[in-house]
Amino acid sequence: MFDLFRSRDKAVRILLGGLLLLVGFSMLTYLVPNYSNGSSSSDTVIAEIGKDSITLVEAQRLIQATIRGRQLPLDILPTYIPQMIDQMVTERALVMEAERLGLQVSDAEVAESIRQMVPSLFPDGKFLGKEAYASMLAQQNMTIDQFESDLKRQVTITRLRDIAMEGTIVTQADIEAAFRKKNEKIKIEFVRLTADAYKAESQPTTQEMQDFYKANSSRYTAPEKKNLTLLVADQTKIEAAVTVSDADLQRSYSQNQEAFRTPERVKGRHILLKTQGKPAAEEAAIKIKGENLLKQIKGGADFAKLAKENSEDPGSGANGGDLGDWITHGQMVAEFDKAIFSLKPGETSDLVKTVYGYHIVQTLARQDAGVRTFAEVKGELATQAKKQRVNDLMQLASDKAPSALQKDPAHPEKVAADFSMQVVRVDNWSPGTPVAELGPSPDFDQAVATLKKGEVSQAVGSGTKMALAIVTDVIPAHPSSFEEVQSQIRDLMAQNRSTAAVQKHANELIEKAKAMGGDLAKAAKSMGLDVKTSNEVDRAGNIEGIGAASYVSEGFTRPDGSVFGPTGTPDGGTIVSKVISHGGADLSQLPAQRNIVRDEIKSQRARERNTLFESGVKDMLIKQGKIKIHQDVINRLIGNYRTS
Repeated sequence: MFDLFRSRDKAVRILLGGLLLLVGFSMLTYLVPNYSNGSSSSDTVIAEIGKDSITLVEAQRLIQATIRGRQLPLDILPTYIPQMIDQMVTERALVMEAERLGLQVSDAEVAESIRQMVPSLFPDGKFLGKEAYASMLAQQNMTIDQFESDLKRQVTITRLRDIAMEGTIVTQADIEAAFRKKNEKIKIEFVRLTADAYKAESQPTTQEMQDFYKANSSRYTAPEKKNLTLLVADQTKIEAAVTVSDADLQRSYSQNQEAFRTPERVKGRHILLKTQGKPAAEEAAIKIKGENLLKQIKGGADFAKLAKENSEDPGSGANGGDLGDWITHGQMVAEFDKAIFSLKPGETSDLVKTVYGYHIVQTLARQDAGVRTFAEVKGELATQAKKQRVNDLMQLASDKAPSALQKDPAHPEKVAADFSMQVVRVDNWSPGTPVAELGPSPDFDQAVATLKKGEVSQAVGSGTKMALAIVTDVIPAHPSSFEEVQSQIRDLMAQNRSTAAVQKHANELIEKAKAMGGDLAKAAKSMGLDVKTSNEVDRAGNIEGIGAASYVSEGFTRPDGSVFGPTGTPDGGTIVSKVISHGGADLSQLPAQRNIVRDEIKSQRARERNTLFESGVKDMLIKQGKIKIHQDVINRLIGNYRTS
């Protein structure tokens, strides 16, 4: 299909929804867990969709990409795995339905999608070639066929979804009704009740906690923990200990002198008075201004001050016209280049005209072409040599330390000394527990979570550090003692009781308000509670003391004077409210918002239709026996990601 990259035909426009997920999926380079079910993960099938199938390794890659991209904690990952697999099955089902309907994606369309996704493959519109393309994908552990097959699937799904979504009709009555609903306003009174107010009356006694523990002891299990010995290579500490002799630096300088050859170069500053983008009639006045500035400079005026006040070069004007680092031939436009290289340090040019305008150029320093001396580059050489030495030591530790520790697990100090590492003891570790020397590291958690006593992990990088671990002991999961979970039980019982107290008092408030003819303020006062009044607010607004108006959305459908609730809010509050008044939408604003409202309705209906469509396709194929799910394989997959 590579000839298609050179085609000049107009490409078919395709919405590339979902391609970012595909890229993240395809670029995965992390290791996946090992399985011992008697077959390789590459050919173990999770689901069959017609003639297509989803293998265990595909699911593993998606899971690992999700861990890396979303930073999902390992302990909740098993909850999400069925959803990931269901989405994979749904996508294959959609492709199958597209094929049944005769939808096809051509090589030309795939090529155009690649052109949009990876523009670096097409500098100046020309394809770099199959070798460069294959090399780029190989770095991401993908072949051309794999990448283009996945891409073709995503484009096919997008096309099918677009067809399914066509024909969404929105009437003027729909728009007006949605506008009224969106812009209707209410004003309310409300009372906010919080659990903290009833905390004191909610504290359990020791006996109550013990009774709760006895009745629920099976709920409290201490998870498996491990004692670890870590070998940590710290790049910063290794670099501080590395020294490079002058003889080594001199040798490196002698062997690489060409790398220190410099062309003729200058440092300078300038003042720019722009003519570019201005009427030609203004050029004479601009030139006169430049001549006046030049006269001041040659008369001894402060160049930097004049540059700050007058230069129109956004890059250097604020810095007194300073152009920064060394300039070599060819970096500036020809006229500017000629002027700055013709001046001696401290000299100022006459007015220099370029395509940008008039410049006043001053050369500050110059350096003839030549080779920089050893003294000039010694510092750079030392920095480079130390970094290279540190990289070599870190790589050596990563490559050799795990096997060395496996051979001599009883002497981690000796292995650490051999590879410039430090020994760290970590007791009672479990996945998700940060190690002080590494910080939070999902990669480390995954490398150690499944190890048994005496086993050594692979080397794992974390920032500027690299670590591996040997499991010195495993403390099995065991029932927690009352003392271990007493505070946990206290918090739970107190929370449950205070929540119940809030609900009880909220319901009492509602009943009192109704008994008092709907007078929420009077009922609240009788219970020692405060009442607040909101401003007029629409459904998308916010109410001080509550948050989003959506928490009291019931009020929009209730008549004035209605008391309603209780309503919970995410921060743990509970609201009892009364509708004071309704305010209708301002229909004079409808013409200006008509298109926005119409598009919102279409988007909402499209989302609803898409959900129904995808679910319908999958359910139909399941009933026809064309989709087969191997739940036992999925269960094993989930089990490998369980942390306890």
